[in-house]
Amino acid sequence: MKRIAIIGGGMAGLAAAHELHQRSKSDAAAITWNLYERSARLGGKVITTQRDGFVVEGGPDSFLTQKPAGLELCRELGLEDELIPCNQQAQRIYVVVNGRLCALPTGFRLAVPTQWWPFIKSPLFSMRAKARMALEPWLPPRRDEEDESISAFITRRLGREAADKIGGPLMAGIYVADPHRLSTMASFPQFRALERKYGSLSQGFRRMRRTAPAQPMFVSLRYGMQQLVDTVAAPWRDQCRLNVAITQVRRDERGYWVEGDGVRECYDAVILASPLYETGRLCAELVPAAARIMKTMRYVSTATCSLAYRAPLDGATPPLDGYGFVIPASERRRILACTWSSVKFAERAPAGHHLLRVFICGERNEALVNRDDAALVNIARGELRELMGLESEPLWTHIQRWPQGNPQYDVGHPARMRAVMQAVSALPGLHVAGSGYEGIGLPDCIRSGRTAATAAVAGFCD
Repeated sequence: MKRIAIIGGGMAGLAAAHELHQRSKSDAAAITWNLYERSARLGGKVITTQRDGFVVEGGPDSFLTQKPAGLELCRELGLEDELIPCNQQAQRIYVVVNGRLCALPTGFRLAVPTQWWPFIKSPLFSMRAKARMALEPWLPPRRDEEDESISAFITRRLGREAADKIGGPLMAGIYVADPHRLSTMASFPQFRALERKYGSLSQGFRRMRRTAPAQPMFVSLRYGMQQLVDTVAAPWRDQCRLNVAITQVRRDERGYWVEGDGVRECYDAVILASPLYETGRLCAELVPAAARIMKTMRYVSTATCSLAYRAPLDGATPPLDGYGFVIPASERRRILACTWSSVKFAERAPAGHHLLRVFICGERNEALVNRDDAALVNIARGELRELMGLESEPLWTHIQRWPQGNPQYDVGHPARMRAVMQAVSALPGLHVAGSGYEGIGLPDCIRSGRTAATAAVAGFCD
């Protein structure tokens, strides 16, 4: 009987455990495993709170359908009928410009216009910026493999104003990152692929739109993303060790020794699904070259403030007719964005009510994560008052903090991670997974965890 340890109970660790559970039922190789998690719960940043008929997400509120790992896992778990699409009738996104909300023109794919008339009519961009963006189809493509920041990429293709108003708040906002440091090859490699293939982003997106399957870009689960965590872990929860912080992983002729908080167990393989700063500490003696790179990985803290309201909202303009708004760094606000959760997905608030979620902290205001709940609520309400005119008193608020919760994919990240993977793969039985390597979204984490688990089992057959 081969034994495998999984360290970390976030989505990557859960996906690894699911894969091992499936293989333990079907593979000829007999395996058993345990999962160790330092906190009192599974799921990592996936956490949903149910309150008074509201569904409040503390972490991700959905996942991308274009990456198949999330949908595949939901189908395997029998959750396909529980999937709900994002609102297709109110897909508008606003951008804050000079302290006011301005709608992103119809037809934009991230930072790229694909419909010219709505773009030309939009007050979001100056005439000079529109002229510069209109040149994009005729600019020569960059065909090398050198990395660049997302700000440099958007500036090169679409101009500086597009990078400031769209590239930063939309794309870097997904990663809670500085657009001047965020790696294009790590975060949006499809941009460079479209540039190489079609010579133009706008032309590439138009081609993609004609051939893309008719499905919503994002989906969630009826009772929140916690439903995925609870369902995937249900069959093997007794194999999880909660409130156990692993402090050391050693290797000798018998295997890998996992130690910490009263635990000292020997395993044939280990999957490290913890944040890179923790993984680097645990494998410092096992793979020092990889550990040195892992320890240089930056993480940024964030917090969210969810606010429940009774309709109608006093003084709010514009009406809640979209997913919310994002804020360029040049606006110098204390928040990053706001999602109108009860518009984005159905059944997130009871009839006659609204649910909003404000994103705070990030690299520019990271110290705010240490402020108390009342201070964060005051910041959120003050910004909503200034930007939306929202004067209503919330029925209640909910704060969720994520200290060092967001890995930063700085320029050069793919090359650094290739070096990490090469060093780790040289040590039989050691595997890594998680959001720090090749994608921060739930499908990325699921794919990463399942890939690590598959490799761990395959190692016993070599």
